[in-house]
Amino acid sequence: MEAIHDNTCPRFEATLELVGRRWTGSVLQAAGRGARRFTEYRGMIEGISDRLLSQRLKELEAAGLIERTVVPTTPVQIRYRLAADGEALVTALMPLARWSTSRAGSRG
Repeated sequence: MEAIHDNTCPRFEATLELVGRRWTGSVLQAAGRGARRFTEYRGMIEGISDRLLSQRLKELEAAGLIERTVVPTTPVQIRYRLAADGEALVTALMPLARWSTSRAGSRG
């Protein structure tokens, strides 16, 4: 069997590790559905703690998948949205989401 020698493997593995973290898929789904403010994310993702949501948003921002904007109002508003790479990732994950849904139904 031939070994895999591909420069994309470390990037692919890093992406899988990021996406595979608890709640990351839900945060990306919420962003893809138009969540903008922290409270909107929290309302769309049942069961996530504020600490974990904040952590995932920071990780996704650091990875260039989420953009954070500070709106200088009183009080200050912070908004998040998918960056172009985040939109591409959500699109790429859609077939996996459909597959996992159909698989869950077939496993009883």
